[in-house]
Amino acid sequence: MTTAADRVPAPLLVLAGVVSVQFGGALAQTLVPVIGAGGSVVMRLLFATALLLAFVRPRWHGHTRRAWATVAAFGVALGLMNYTFYQSLAHLPIGVAVTIEFIGPLTLAAVLSRRVVDALGVLAAAAGVVLISEAREVPFAELEWTGILLALAAGGFWAAYIVLSGRTGAAFPKLEGLALAMVVATLVTLPLGVTSVPSWTGEALLKGLGIAVLSSVLPYSLELLALRRLRAQVFGILLSLEPAAAAVAGLVVLGQRLAPSQLVGMALVVSASALVLGLGARKDPAEAQAA
Repeated sequence: MTTAADRVPAPLLVLAGVVSVQFGGALAQTLVPVIGAGGSVVMRLLFATALLLAFVRPRWHGHTRRAWATVAAFGVALGLMNYTFYQSLAHLPIGVAVTIEFIGPLTLAAVLSRRVVDALGVLAAAAGVVLISEAREVPFAELEWTGILLALAAGGFWAAYIVLSGRTGAAFPKLEGLALAMVVATLVTLPLGVTSVPSWTGEALLKGLGIAVLSSVLPYSLELLALRRLRAQVFGILLSLEPAAAAVAGLVVLGQRLAPSQLVGMALVVSASALVLGLGARKDPAEAQAA
């Protein structure tokens, strides 16, 4: 049965998720210094899981072992993706961390690509991300290997999230798979941030609720719906719009000026996404059935 979400072009669902994540990220920046990265991730996932379970009401019975294995792997990737990236921010400038993390989805796009245009899109998006983040201006000797490894791990989990999100969406109806995966993600990360619970004030809880909606419930739901109709490599390139969206938000909300190199980077990222979208972003029928 066709739903309202199915009538919305898949790329628009991804872009809506990108915008939502940027607002959630801005809110998270005020919470992490208070309860730490682990506590922020746990609070965010706890609220998001509670909301999804309440609204989706997933079935706990009637699923195959393969479906449970898929949703469990999806939940582990989801939880560790968030945790490793938040932890990398303690060791790296955020622009450098984001750039390194993007190696995950961009590598996935390159590996899965069967067309020259996809490869060109990956190269353009990669160059744009580097220019926007200004990672090239940070001396390599100043980078901490702990942060580099954490950001690389976050990128790897992000690539796994993209693949497993599509498989989960195919194995479970509507958002049931996401709700079950969020339970797994919460259980995986709970030991990593449970010690921060005594410092959870009312203000922190309100921020955590906002972050859960903006950074988890909305974008993960939109992405899962989009990945039912969008090729994984195209999705990976579309996600490279996040640094561009963050740069625009910084200019509009915080008055941060963009350097000429950042404007060039934004143009590269947007061009890469438009290039891929304009040449067939939807799955071919044979590919969709094989997914």
